[in-house]
Amino acid sequence: MEIGSPVVFTIPIFGGIPVTETVVVEWIVMAVLIIGSALLTRGWQLVPSGVQNVVELIVDGFNKFVESALGDHWKDYAPYLGTVAAFLTIANTISIFGLTPPTKDFSTTSALAIMSIVTVIIASLRARGFFGFLKHFFKSPIDLFINLLDLFVRPLSLAARLFGNIFGAVVIMELIERAVPVVLPAFLSIYFDLFDGLLQMLVFVFLTMLYIEEAIE
Repeated sequence: MEIGSPVVFTIPIFGGIPVTETVVVEWIVMAVLIIGSALLTRGWQLVPSGVQNVVELIVDGFNKFVESALGDHWKDYAPYLGTVAAFLTIANTISIFGLTPPTKDFSTTSALAIMSIVTVIIASLRARGFFGFLKHFFKSPIDLFINLLDLFVRPLSLAARLFGNIFGAVVIMELIERAVPVVLPAFLSIYFDLFDGLLQMLVFVFLTMLYIEEAIE
C-alpha cells in the first residue's frame, strides 16, 4: 500500500503536468455531485413530492443542525459545510465501487483543512471586524502564541485525523481481502468503507462548525 498517489497521465503543457489517481477520483466525485444535483433538482415544484421531498428533508435537517450551533449566522456557512459534507460522503465511501478514496491522500485532506481554517478566519473577521480580530489575536503575549499555534494545529489536526482514518480503513480492507478473499471483505466493507467513511465526514464537518462557532462568539 503506497501513501502517495500514482500518476495516471501527464498533461503535455508547461513541461508536463502530472495528474495523479487522487485528482482523477476527485474529478469523478465532483462530476457525480454536479450531475446528481442537476438531475435531482430538475423539475422541482412549489409543492414538493417524491424525490424532492427526500432531498428537502435532508437539506432542512442539515440546516437545522448548523443553526443549532451557529444561530443567526447559519445561513452564511451552511452552504460551505453542506458542500464539504456532500464531497466527503462520496469521497470517503467511493472505495465501495472499487476506486481509491481521494481522502487517503494527505494532500486532499490538507486542502480541505486549509479551506476550513480560512473559512474560520473569515468568520472571525466578519463577526469582530478587522480591528476587533486584531485585538482578539494580540490580546496578550500568551494569547498571541496560542492563536498563532491554533492556525497551524487546527488544520493539521483536521487533515491528519481524516487522512489517518481513511488510510487505515483502506489498508485494513486490503489486508482482509488478501487473507480472506471471499464473503468476509464484503461484510466488513459495510463498516470500514461505509460507516467509517460517513463517521469521518461527520467529525470533519462538526469540528469545522465548532471552530466557526468559536470564531463568531
